[in-house]
Amino acid sequence: MSIWPQADDTQELLAGVRAGQSGAIDRLLDRHRTAVRRMVSMRIDPQLQRRVDASDVVQEVMIEANRRLRDYLKNPVMPFHLWLRQMAKDRLIDAHRRHRVAARRSLDREQPLAVSLPNDDTTYNLAAQLCDSELTPAASATWKELERRFASACAELDPQDEEMVLMRHFEQLSNSEVAQALDLSPQAASMRYLRAIRRLRTLMVDEDTDNAS
Repeated sequence: MSIWPQADDTQELLAGVRAGQSGAIDRLLDRHRTAVRRMVSMRIDPQLQRRVDASDVVQEVMIEANRRLRDYLKNPVMPFHLWLRQMAKDRLIDAHRRHRVAARRSLDREQPLAVSLPNDDTTYNLAAQLCDSELTPAASATWKELERRFASACAELDPQDEEMVLMRHFEQLSNSEVAQALDLSPQAASMRYLRAIRRLRTLMVDEDTDNAS
């Protein structure tokens, strides 16, 4: 199930905003706050978390969304949740740039963000599907080991492939939504997703083989 609210309900709230209904903007943003928080928490750099709380980033996103909402309604070039998540991603990149500039060069806007995978059934289910249980019955039965191997494999993915796994499996975005968010054709998004999953499986199986030898 997607972390993002149902589109039909969002459209009703957007209609309320257009009609000038009292409190419609607050209800719209509050409805998406949890999803934005989860999206930010998955991508915030652990080093950055020492200085910036994910809630602070989320609050900045909500303030900016409130300020820019009227402009969005005049020209909704993408679904509201994709517009909001892009804003959140830009805010994260800006935060990284501000707080890590003293340590190294400013981060390029296209540089990938660090990823913190959620410790939930989604992570376990995907990792278990990719793991070859015949090679690693012990690891497959042990969540902590499986989680470690999966996180290690994800860290070795191409940044764009890693982002694809996050969007498809942890945000539960559809292929068409991913394509729109990444400015790809649906066919290109689908091919990149398949490549990411194949690469992830290869990395996990290779670690199995190394550990067994």
